Order: sequence, then structure tokens, then C-alpha cells
Amino acid sequence: MNYEDNYDAIFWTNKQSYQAEILRNMMRTPDGTVLHSVHRHDYREHQDANGKVYMLDGGLDYVRCSAHGDEKMFTVMSDDDHGLIRVVVTWGTYGREGDQLITHVLIADMDTEHLQACLDTQKATMRPALYKVMQDELEYRNES
Repeated sequence: MNYEDNYDAIFWTNKQSYQAEILRNMMRTPDGTVLHSVHRHDYREHQDANGKVYMLDGGLDYVRCSAHGDEKMFTVMSDDDHGLIRVVVTWGTYGREGDQLITHVLIADMDTEHLQACLDTQKATMRPALYKVMQDELEYRNES
């Protein structure tokens, strides 16, 4: 066996490394205020009762935040337990006919038919990690 035979094993070529994706980007400040960054460059800031300024940014693309040490991060990742994901992650919907103001519904609260409709019609535009969350939710319901 020589170097060329083991090149792929050494340098991980032709292999995809798995990286968990952000599904929810939140922080709670000491006074109980919750900052929630929804999309890239969605900068949120709060001056806490303790006088410190807390910030959160990045939405589902990255996490950039203040680091005073007394804030509590609630970043939910795609490799977290589905029991947590389903009660924290939301889906924005404009209603069955698409003619209503957007509302955000917890994955756990979505009707099974709605979940399936999203999987059937939104795959091209939906984040792959969220698509998997919806698939996992249908599986979860089938197992329960």
C-alpha cells in the first residue's frame, strides 16, 4: 500500500463532512428579554436592566453575539434532539390560500396535512435542514 492508495482517506476527498445547521438563534438577557435573530444581518440589540447592552445577529446563517457571560444562548441546531426542535422551530405561513398576513407556527403545532403540503411544494426553496425537520416530525407522529 502506498501514498496514492490512501490519498482519499488522508485528505477526505470525495467525502462530505457533516455540519449541523442553525434552526433558531436566540438569547435571553439577565432581565428576561429574549432576542431572536431571524435572518442574516438581522441585528438585535437590548439595553438590559443591569445597564449592559446585549446584541445578537446572524439569523440562521451565523451567530454573532455579545459575550458578557451572564446571557443565556438558545441556539437550536439541526443535530439537537427532535423533541426540542419541534417545540422551538417555526414555519412562516400565509394561510392555505396564501392571502393572509404571515404567521409563524411551531412545527409541533402544524397539521399533518400542512407539513406534507410543505414537503410536497416547498422543497426547491426550503432550507434542507428545515425540510428534514418536517420529515422527522411526520416520522415522530407516526411513531407516537
